[in-house]
Amino acid sequence: MDLKEIYTQVIMVHNASTRNKRHVEHPTATIKGVNPSCGDEIELELRLSPEGVVEDVAFTGTGCAISQASASVMADLVRGKTLAEARRLEGLFLEMVRDGKLDDETIGHLQEAAAFSNVSHMPARVKCAVLGWHTLNEALDASEAKEGGKDGGNGG
Repeated sequence: MDLKEIYTQVIMVHNASTRNKRHVEHPTATIKGVNPSCGDEIELELRLSPEGVVEDVAFTGTGCAISQASASVMADLVRGKTLAEARRLEGLFLEMVRDGKLDDETIGHLQEAAAFSNVSHMPARVKCAVLGWHTLNEALDASEAKEGGKDGGNGG
């Protein structure tokens, strides 16, 4: 099985999975995200601990396989991370998908999210892939504001 097949399998498995398609108990932020160009929409719920750790994140919504799988992979990747780590991973993902210029070592930090590295070659799908990540950014902002600006101790 080559890398492209593995990436396709990751996207198919996450799109079909319901593990991250659920509600979060006691979320600190609930944010809706919409991709107006194709109609994908999600509602992301996130619970940030008082120490600035993403305790849980999940989403509900509808959309194409790319948007739903990307949001699911994102949830797995940032759960348990500090606010600063989650923001760093979000930045890496957006850079990878928009510019397609990350080196292999940096892409490795994204774990299964690396499955979306070829999306940069499909401009019509970029907005689908980044929907969950943009919504995450808004949820982190909202949770951080609610918690009084705590940043997980990393100054970011």
